[in-house]
Parts: sequence; C-alpha cells; structure tokens
Amino acid sequence: MVRVSTVYDCADPDSRAAGLAAATSALRSGRLVVVPTDTVYGLAADAFDSAAVASLLAAKGRGRDMPVPVLVGSWNTIDGLVFSVRPQARELIRAFWPGGLSIVVQQAPSLSWDLGEARGTVMLRMPLHPVALELLQEVGPLAVSSANISGKPAAENVSQAREQLGTQVGVFLDGGPAQHAKPSTIVDLTADQPRILRAGAVPTAAVAEALGVTAESLTGSVAR
Repeated sequence: MVRVSTVYDCADPDSRAAGLAAATSALRSGRLVVVPTDTVYGLAADAFDSAAVASLLAAKGRGRDMPVPVLVGSWNTIDGLVFSVRPQARELIRAFWPGGLSIVVQQAPSLSWDLGEARGTVMLRMPLHPVALELLQEVGPLAVSSANISGKPAAENVSQAREQLGTQVGVFLDGGPAQHAKPSTIVDLTADQPRILRAGAVPTAAVAEALGVTAESLTGSVAR
C-alpha cells in the first residue's frame, strides 16, 4: 500500500486546526508525525507506544543504543515521569522551560515505555513552540528525535524533513523555519555533579548561573 503524506501550513488557522487533528489521530494510531519545535524539526511518536517508537528509530536508521528523548507540554508532567525531581532540575525548569534545554533524569520505575537502551533514564524537554505545545497538551508526552536520517543534518524546515523522511511520515506540520536551527543543550542530572552532555541553544554560562555553579564544573567531566 502506498502511503500518502500531507503537509499542513500552521500559519493558516484552518490548515493548522486540520493538521493538529490529523497529527493527533496519527499519533494515537501508532504512526509518526513531523512537528516544528523551537530548536529543529522533530520526528514524533506516542512515547508509550513501543511499536511506534521502534518505527521512529527505523525511520531515522538509528539504533536502540541512542534512546529517544521525550517532549512534554507542561512543567507538571514530569512529576509522573521522574523517579525523584531534584532541586537542580526544578531550577533548570524554572529558568529555561519552555525552551532549548533538555535534562537527563532517572525515570519513574513504574513507566511502561521503551525508548531504547536508556538504562533507567529519560531525556525530557518542554519546547517553546505553540504548535508543538498544543499537540503535546492534546496527546501527552511524545518521543521526539530530530527529523532527519541519522548522520545527516537536522531539518530546519518542513521541506528538509520531508525530503529525508518521505512517506515514512503521514503528517507534516509546517511551522516555518526553525527559530534557533540549533539542537537543545543537554544537562545530565543523574549523578551528584550536573554536567553538560551537549552544548546547544542555551549557553553553558546561563546553565551554570541557574544552578549556582561554575561553567567549568559543568564541562570538565565530559568524556574526551
């Protein structure tokens, strides 16, 4: 069966409403959707649908050794996803959510999802994009990775995402060019000492200020 993919222009109110409805239906049916975020475009699946997450990894040509991050639609969502929300996590959330900062934390042991070989951890972010937030508030947490084939440049607009992913995705939500065109900054909070795993949209100095630590302490333990 030939799959048909549809692009919805979210700058047009009617097209946006139709696109969000189509995306919601697709995600609840275990299919993949491309969504705009404030960093780069994302390839999304229902975080609690293991088969859909496996399809996401397959579409990207990515192995289970690189677990899929999760986007949330509100601050409070993380309380049901995290084993224990540390004060450091609260500080970063207050300072940078919604926005371009991801945190790696210990997931709640009761969660029945399979995001890859995450070893009991999960990477969480709340994006600063109205289309993404509206979708997240409708369907709940989404497993979202950058909308590109693994090893190729991340998609900065819907055309680049469609060129790479094609008919593996049924719904493309076009939110215009990515605002930052830069991946999120990733902060690992699973150990006593926070560390930056990837520099990105939020400067290291800003993360250090929010945590009340030095920038050097956040980067010094990164493996070389």
